[in-house]
Amino acid sequence: MTDDHWYEDETGSMVRPYTVTRGRTRPSDRHTIDLMSQVTAARTDEGQPGVDHARAALLDLVRRGARPVVELAADADLPLTVVRVLLGDLAEAGLVRIDAPRRPAPGGPAADPELLREIVERLREL
Repeated sequence: MTDDHWYEDETGSMVRPYTVTRGRTRPSDRHTIDLMSQVTAARTDEGQPGVDHARAALLDLVRRGARPVVELAADADLPLTVVRVLLGDLAEAGLVRIDAPRRPAPGGPAADPELLREIVERLREL
C-alpha cells in the first residue's frame, strides 16, 4: 500500500465520505454490490481518464488482482458504503467488473453441519 491514506490514525477521516461520493449513499440501481462480490479490473492499462483521486486509488487496488468488496474497503481505509458508491461509478465507466459472490457447491464444506457446529463453538469461545 502507498502512503496515500484517506484516513489519519490520530484525527480520523481527512475527507468526509459524502464529499468523496458527491453526496450519494448508494451506487446506482444498475449494480448490485454485495460484501463478497468479486471486483475485477476490466482493463489492465494504467490510464485513468476522468477518474479522481479516490476512484483512481481504488482502481489501483483492483488492478492488483480480483478481490471481494469488503477487502477493498479495508485496504482503501474507506467506509464500505463509500467503496460501494465508488465501485458503482467505476463499473459504469467500464473500468471494473463486479461479479456476484460465488456460492458454495451443494454438499460442500459450508453445508457440513459438523463444521458449522465447530464454527459456532469457536465463536462462543471468543
